[in-house]
Amino acid sequence: MSSEPTGFLYPFIEAEERDGTTLLVDLARSADAKIIESEYLRAASLQGCEELLEEAGSSMASRFAAGGRLFAFGNGGSATDAEGTVQLFRDPPYGRALPALSLVDDRAVLTALANDVGFELVFSRQLIAHARPGDIAVGFSTSGDSLNVLRGLEEAARRQLLPIGLCGYEGSAMALSDAVAHCLVVRSESVHRIQEAQAALTLRLWSVVQRRLDERRRP
Repeated sequence: MSSEPTGFLYPFIEAEERDGTTLLVDLARSADAKIIESEYLRAASLQGCEELLEEAGSSMASRFAAGGRLFAFGNGGSATDAEGTVQLFRDPPYGRALPALSLVDDRAVLTALANDVGFELVFSRQLIAHARPGDIAVGFSTSGDSLNVLRGLEEAARRQLLPIGLCGYEGSAMALSDAVAHCLVVRSESVHRIQEAQAALTLRLWSVVQRRLDERRRP
């Protein structure tokens, strides 16, 4: 078995491994451990952010009720999280469909901005072009230090949007930023586990928004 750059995921797999049965057992044990770790972190993150989720969801519901729209953005895996969030709000499994746009969808716009003004401005410039006061900006960054995501949230605050951030680690620039109205922090240093927990936080945030909007419609 040749050495692979992904070896850090399964450090027990050695180049001279020949025992297939033992290897499968180790793989299964590792997968089980990751599942347990992920489940624990998701539960801990939901509990730790419970009050903040209610506050952020209520603020978002007020913005949506007044005609606001959601803009989501991030890099790499966080870009797919942004797209998934937009899809959830725009085409929900139940409840009210809400206006949402992913700022990572348009490759022409992203590459033009990256080439012309710099990659750190690819999200903030789109908010300048499309957003208006009363809208919502949701930025994803596992590290919490992604410069273009921070610039986007800062621009959102300047333009009177509601800036919401999701990040991992602790003490990151996003968690410490005065521009972020609500920051949902996953207390982990594993990118994989952070993104799994962020998915749970996003789903709960969406459910709070739906509940608050439903309460507004009741007589």
